[in-house]
Amino acid sequence: MKFKTPLHAGIFQKRYKRFFADILVGDVVCVAHTANTGTMKTCLGEGWPAMMSFHDSPTRKLKYSFEMINNGKTWIGINTSLTNGLAIEAIQNGAIKELQGYQDLKPEAKIGLSRIDILLSNGDHEQCYVEVKNVTLIDDHGHCLFPDSVTERGLKHLGELLELKRQGIRTVMLYVVQREDCHSFKLEQTIDPAYCKKLKEVIAEGVEILVYQCKMSPEEIIIHKKLPIV
Repeated sequence: MKFKTPLHAGIFQKRYKRFFADILVGDVVCVAHTANTGTMKTCLGEGWPAMMSFHDSPTRKLKYSFEMINNGKTWIGINTSLTNGLAIEAIQNGAIKELQGYQDLKPEAKIGLSRIDILLSNGDHEQCYVEVKNVTLIDDHGHCLFPDSVTERGLKHLGELLELKRQGIRTVMLYVVQREDCHSFKLEQTIDPAYCKKLKEVIAEGVEILVYQCKMSPEEIIIHKKLPIV
């Protein structure tokens, strides 16, 4: 996924009120919208290089969106609104081998009163529902971790995938890792034990788990490599 316009470089100062970040550009502090509801632990350091996109829309209160930050080892993609698009692009270009062989792709597929991120299908006879989550948390051993905060919504999605699986429909939980300084995926057991317990349950009943890592740059983010689960 290429950024539609060149990103603006700055220096990260702080995040506050959940959706706001101060980024220093020259002598000016720009307030950027942060589309990430997680803790962003291991992602934010004062003085780290940061990248923002600019949106000159009269409907936006903040003209800048916080896109990426660099910890000295890798760019880290923190804009979670891009994650589904990254997954769709990777499915369409064949980068996610396990999700090939479907003729149709529908984003935000409705099931009951809820929605699953992606529906892959070959008519009405072969379907695959894919839920997508963004991963940015890491530990000191090079594992990327999920979740980075308590996620009631994520827990609900696991339950929905399980119900579909019990109906004989293929279901997949896809974790998209937007950083390059990690080599494998691991559950973060302490932050949200209920989510971890549920994920183990759905895996035992046949819900598939895939973890793919992105190649990161200020020009483009590409899903390019499968990571092992430990």
